Amino acid sequence: MDIELILKVYPYFLEAAVVTIELSVLTVLLGLICGALAAAARMSRFRLLRIIGAVYVSVFRGTPALIQLFLLYFGGPQIGIQLDAFEAGVIGLGLNIGAYMAETMRGAIVSVDGGQTEAARTLGLSRAQAFRKVTLPQAMRLMIRPLGVNINAQIKGTALVAAISVVELTYTAQRYIGSTYKPFEMFFLAGVLYIIIITVTGKGITYLDRKARLP
Repeated sequence: MDIELILKVYPYFLEAAVVTIELSVLTVLLGLICGALAAAARMSRFRLLRIIGAVYVSVFRGTPALIQLFLLYFGGPQIGIQLDAFEAGVIGLGLNIGAYMAETMRGAIVSVDGGQTEAARTLGLSRAQAFRKVTLPQAMRLMIRPLGVNINAQIKGTALVAAISVVELTYTAQRYIGSTYKPFEMFFLAGVLYIIIITVTGKGITYLDRKARLP
């Protein structure tokens, strides 16, 4: 292994890691918003909203994220959607992970014992109040760890935006392979940085999960 080369190029990989972190944060935030809306739609009393939620989840879970990115970035201009590579990456990956988060959220809500909601209703709470004060707090505790799995998958999934030339870790590794002809060193350095990001994120999720489960 060429340690000297790794020490020479690592500052550029650190810059790329910042882009990876920015992508991860923005796509996760967008995914949480889309996931919450889709979960609410799928559990709505209105049939049209349930259909819209189901279609969204089916489409984005049923097609590869890479195809979704290509459609948005390369196909978007044909229908008047002009996005740069970073914007397309955030929107494409955010919509994709949102479909998975929607099912995670819905599963957590459904798993809360319905008898508690009925008990809250008998005490005079409205349906909305019972959901907000009884069901949702318990569901949020249950969904932290599964959402953490989604988030870790999303961090690794940001590597897909290298295909549309976003200068993140994977793209940077590929670019330096072309000039150094040292694929092992370049991908090793990128892999180490991915591990660091995911490990720190995992520690944060574990902390939140433990905090939420305290009585």
